[in-house]
Amino acid sequence: MKNSTKWFMGMIVGLFVLASYLPRAKAAEKDLYNFLWLDPDKKVYVLQNKVYKREHTVYLDVGYLKALSSKFQNTNGFKIKGGYYFKEEWAVELFFNKYSNSNNDTYQNAKAVNGIEPFIRRFNSSFGLLGVWTPFYGKINTFNRIYYFDWSFGAGPAFIKAESNLKTAAASGTENRYDKESMTGAMGKTELRFHLSKNVHIGLEYQNTMYKAAGPRTPNTKSWCNNGDALISVGFSF
Repeated sequence: MKNSTKWFMGMIVGLFVLASYLPRAKAAEKDLYNFLWLDPDKKVYVLQNKVYKREHTVYLDVGYLKALSSKFQNTNGFKIKGGYYFKEEWAVELFFNKYSNSNNDTYQNAKAVNGIEPFIRRFNSSFGLLGVWTPFYGKINTFNRIYYFDWSFGAGPAFIKAESNLKTAAASGTENRYDKESMTGAMGKTELRFHLSKNVHIGLEYQNTMYKAAGPRTPNTKSWCNNGDALISVGFSF
């Protein structure tokens, strides 16, 4: 988890470094105002008007994802999503996630110390439909450069293709085997979208997929589980 947190923080820092080198709208002199209640040498840039409107726009994003919930796996992958804003604050979105998994150091250490295979459930793919609500937008003036951003939330059903070693992890003397699983769950997400231009944006996103599945302690009873992912993406709006 510590490595995942460091990776996510590094992703945020890298995003702002990248954005600082890209062309941005600059605060014009006509937006410069003097306020009598301030000190004579104090000036304020006033930002007006919503530049990037969303209503009746279509978007398509491609992103890299990093799983934050895998204890015994290094999991990354990609996400493709597309949506349509039928209102300024409301959109519908289709998404597809593809995951790639490999055993991490924690897995190797657990197997070496205990001599057994740990229980692992890992996602292979997921897809679904979300309703997206974008109530917040803002502008940041940094070093005379204006950054426009949106903050959205989404939720909806998710259909998951996974695999687990549930049938063999707790059985001694049995060769480890992963069996395919299909589950229906729900996804919730939040995203910050930074506009580079009218048609291009980059996004930082956290998504959490919730589903019901059995575990080795109660193999005949399903309980709620979750899988969290952090993403960085590039998108286009039309």
